Amino acid sequence: MNNYQTFDTVYIFNYKPFSKVCQAFDIKNFLAYNLGMTNKTDYTLPWTSPERYRSYASYDKAYTDELTASVAASTYKTTYHIQPKTGLLNDPNGFSFFNGKYHLFYQVFPYGPVHGLKSWGLMTSTDLIHWQDEGLKLFPDTVYDSHGAYSGSALPLSNDQLFLFYTGNTRGADKSRAAYQNGAIYSASGEIKKFDRPLLTTPKGYTDHFRDPMIFDYQGDKYAIIGAQTAELQGAVVLAHANDTNLTSWDYSKQLAFTNQDMGYMIECPNLVFIDQTPVLLFCPQGLDQSVCAYDNIFPNMYVIADAFDPEASSLTNTSALHNLDDGFEVYATQAFNAPDGRVLASSWLGLPDLDDPSLADGWQGILSLVKELTLKNGKLYQYPVAETLSLRQNQEQINLSDTPTASPTNSYELELEITSDNELYLFANADKTSYVILSVDMLNGTLTLNREHLPVNWAESYGHTRSTTFDNTTGTVKLNLFADTSSLEIFINNGEKVMSSRIFTAPENTYLAAKSDVTATLWQLKK
Repeated sequence: MNNYQTFDTVYIFNYKPFSKVCQAFDIKNFLAYNLGMTNKTDYTLPWTSPERYRSYASYDKAYTDELTASVAASTYKTTYHIQPKTGLLNDPNGFSFFNGKYHLFYQVFPYGPVHGLKSWGLMTSTDLIHWQDEGLKLFPDTVYDSHGAYSGSALPLSNDQLFLFYTGNTRGADKSRAAYQNGAIYSASGEIKKFDRPLLTTPKGYTDHFRDPMIFDYQGDKYAIIGAQTAELQGAVVLAHANDTNLTSWDYSKQLAFTNQDMGYMIECPNLVFIDQTPVLLFCPQGLDQSVCAYDNIFPNMYVIADAFDPEASSLTNTSALHNLDDGFEVYATQAFNAPDGRVLASSWLGLPDLDDPSLADGWQGILSLVKELTLKNGKLYQYPVAETLSLRQNQEQINLSDTPTASPTNSYELELEITSDNELYLFANADKTSYVILSVDMLNGTLTLNREHLPVNWAESYGHTRSTTFDNTTGTVKLNLFADTSSLEIFINNGEKVMSSRIFTAPENTYLAAKSDVTATLWQLKK
């Protein structure tokens, strides 16, 4: 991040490469904020680079208490999703099964709702639904991660050792960046021991936008793929392999071949998983040309399906066309892994780089999606909440949705229905149906469109108010499972044929449901 100051104004330029987003604010207000001269912290004020990267120890108790209280009082808090206690949560990291529990780390800056000095927080679970907060675990405390413990992955080495592979972000006095691919061991007792030296440094031919190592096992050998930007400013994925079983020595193979298309200027968060031995590559190309694959969000989360993975050639053979992983407003940095029970499990950040959502004002941003199982059916990737999600259901009732709004007790529910003709569903609506989210179903063309322009709170409007997807309409019926949770909505179409995930910010009283044409649905309130 670069800061250019004049006497009256500070301009904060977004840290992502080539971003042209900037904000300005009055310097007097900024000084008043930093000197504690206001009665209540304004978390929406831009943060300077020194503010974002100051030490955790420099935050006093009064500030952290105020931040904690503000988040606790937020009307946007979710009930069954993972979200930060305070500050900003973004990428899921280190998703794994270790020591009898699922481990889901996540990137977090706990002292403000902005991208700052990142650590890894940890949640553990025995059922992927009820999560125990284990607190912050991986801190930026060495010369190789001085400006943030960035995204990465995990793989068990034994019953009492979980290997963590992550990017250490560092900055020089001249604002230069250096990225290191670091290793650490997380023990069954909860202790972290970092390796003394980076396992990989950025190879020649690439810039220091080189990050997000994802480790995986293939036929008994350990590999990792890393998101990269070439010296020609092109997005790429690089393959590396481990030389020993302790994962202390690594070498690069070469760039992973999986497409002949230009992949924009950077690829983030690559993941390679094997669904019934079929390779599926998930990744986030930044700056991708719309002619390659259409998308509406600032950056997409995409995937390709391949016939085979050839580590010797560093390639995925006979890959499919690129597809959007999710057709909603906010999904990014999905992390998936092959679980010991044979399932491929995934979690996504319901957020996007470079965009702030309205919860910023309450001192927090970002949630993780429901955990989804990935499967392949007839050559298509399906995503659906894991079977354990059924345990959240309570208070089942059959309801008739009509033009007259019906109140739900809360906006924490699952709604299941089958639609056979064109219709419009109104969600997160108020009693007189003047404020709502609308989901339009076009059975003839097999399209579903989500529109959030009629909400009382809008943001990211430069990227549009609607998102659309297609579905198989040959049966004459489309099945929808909608998971609402205060400020989020995850829509699963035909048992996961397509997914639309979005953040929804509305007034607390907007808990009404309606439909243009009468339709019967099943409604479950969902447990916290």
